Amino acid sequence: MSAAQSIPSVSVTYAQTGKSAKANELGMRPMQERVYEKRGEQYLLIKSPPASGKSRALMFVALDKLQKQGLSQAIIVVPERSIGSSFNDEPLSKFGFWADWVVTPKWNLCNAPGDDGGKVNSVKAFLDSDDKVLVCTHASFRFAVDRFGIEVFDNRLIAVDEFHHVSASQDNKLGAHLGQFIARDKVHLVAMTGSYFRGDAIPVLAPQDEAKFETVTYTYYEQLNGYEYLKALDIGYFFYTDAYTDHIMRVLDPMEKTIVHIPNVNSRESLKDKIREVEHILSGLGDWQGSDPVTGFQLIATPDGRKLKVADLVDDDAVRRERVITALKDPAHKNDRDHVDIIIALGMAKEGFDWIWCEHALTVGYRSSLTEIVQIIGRATRDAKGKTRARFTNLIAQPDASDEAVNEAINDTLKAIAASLLMEQVLAPRFNFVPKTTQSGPQEGFDYGEAGYDPNRCNVGFNEETAQFQIEIKGLVEPKSKEATRICKEDLNEVITAFVQDKTTLERGLFDPELVPEELTNVRMGKIIKDRYPELDAEDQEAVRQHAVAALNLTQQAKAIALNSDDGMAKGNTALIDGVRQYAMDVRELDIDLIDRINPFGEAYAIMAKTMSEESLKQVQAVINAKRVNLTLEEARELAQRALKFKQERGRLPSITSADAWERRMAEGVAFLQRKAAEAKNG
Repeated sequence: MSAAQSIPSVSVTYAQTGKSAKANELGMRPMQERVYEKRGEQYLLIKSPPASGKSRALMFVALDKLQKQGLSQAIIVVPERSIGSSFNDEPLSKFGFWADWVVTPKWNLCNAPGDDGGKVNSVKAFLDSDDKVLVCTHASFRFAVDRFGIEVFDNRLIAVDEFHHVSASQDNKLGAHLGQFIARDKVHLVAMTGSYFRGDAIPVLAPQDEAKFETVTYTYYEQLNGYEYLKALDIGYFFYTDAYTDHIMRVLDPMEKTIVHIPNVNSRESLKDKIREVEHILSGLGDWQGSDPVTGFQLIATPDGRKLKVADLVDDDAVRRERVITALKDPAHKNDRDHVDIIIALGMAKEGFDWIWCEHALTVGYRSSLTEIVQIIGRATRDAKGKTRARFTNLIAQPDASDEAVNEAINDTLKAIAASLLMEQVLAPRFNFVPKTTQSGPQEGFDYGEAGYDPNRCNVGFNEETAQFQIEIKGLVEPKSKEATRICKEDLNEVITAFVQDKTTLERGLFDPELVPEELTNVRMGKIIKDRYPELDAEDQEAVRQHAVAALNLTQQAKAIALNSDDGMAKGNTALIDGVRQYAMDVRELDIDLIDRINPFGEAYAIMAKTMSEESLKQVQAVINAKRVNLTLEEARELAQRALKFKQERGRLPSITSADAWERRMAEGVAFLQRKAAEAKNG
């Protein structure tokens, strides 16, 4: 039996300012106040982490639209019944607001018996009534639109929670309906999500529809930095061999409040017997003492004399499982830290599940998407008294080149790395990049570190109040259109998500020893931008590309400096800030060409090299490189476009014999197209 091997975690420490929980005179926390300022917008997109208060923010906005903006009704649409409770009655006037949030019990269809199809008539009955608020599932809403059409919803607010379930794909029914509502332009829409991206990399909204939304973004950094109790968040990955049940106790600490997600029964990590897997975990914790007759929790006596209460949500017995679910949802125990110690789940206890005491989200095997990973991490990022540290651990089978399922294992490893890269980006403050010019100067409200602002270098300023960097980059292309400016300000993480989810990009960035970094930063990122934002002109596409690459690479370089420093991440909440500043000072002139020459996945590879044996790493590299195509027609065309830009700037085409690897690669792209043209002419 081999030991589980750990990848050093992403570790971020925050200042605990308490700002996230401080309410204004209307009872609104900072994120909710920011949303309320935009309450007059017809189309409003709220991007904010789990536990930041999106549900209550919607209540404030909905009440204003109903009582002051002339809308007749509000329909709240949630992905599953359990999330409907987030919109139960709230005495908002008790905290300073001018009205209370009230939902007539019969109109919260998430609490009503029957299936979604049978609740369609209830939706129509509500529309025909004088009542103001309906709560239903995505499915009930879709069926109602299918049956009654979109016109019957005119002059109403439609609020969609967990908006990442929507997609611009023609196969996504909810997305198609919302597109019809936007085209008709007779409703108000509020979209809410903690992760505005999808696991399949399909855009959530079509570009022309997304452009109509006013976006309110509240970052993870703002949320966690403003907590009162939670100070640190760790994200770790552990590789194992053999059965995961032989290793899980190496990462499962019975002293921590933990949600364990065991693997899907169809995944390679599963032992194909979920009940036995749960029993194995229970026996690893201690001696079973029976179950509590009221809650249904499993009672475990630990070797150190404690008694653990474990909620088993994997149990196939519907009656027993419902008893456990009811006990977990009991509002009388919401603030009771000792109510339950560990929750074991398979498909439950993820999106919208609220257990503020959770300190550790432990997931076995890669989940279905990056979105799901972010949602699971969100279970552990609630603020609670006495809870100072939270962590997410992904236990993943190590790739073995001798295994028949090696490609699947490699894919899971790549997805885990992509999730890590994404979370590093999500947890960072915002980036605001500006060109370095002779007119550049210090900006009010920004701290430039001990050295202060220096006109002879590219400067890095940080504004703690707005939680954003301002970084000067020589040669940076600025966005010109309103949409490109919005993308650079609001959507860089979504662009980076699409980039790190691209399998070819990840494989080459990690395992191609002959890689020229610009092939990723210019060609692959350029293609993603063009595919995602075809309506932008070439200059704006280039601006978005540069901003996205800069955000990703500067985060990676800052992480490397922090991890390689003497105290690692011990610098606390300034580690990333100091890392970015240090990198900028080290290179003195921070220019876009330099940033483009950095492999975005270099640091991820360095971490893997510390974790996997050299032989295993070589085997995986051989498997990937054996199936790699040297150059595709699409890549050659992109290289040729870059070659034309090179010619415009230098008066000549790139040379195939150049000492510069990127120039040679562009020349290869041109030569590839010339050969293809000659073959077509002669063939």
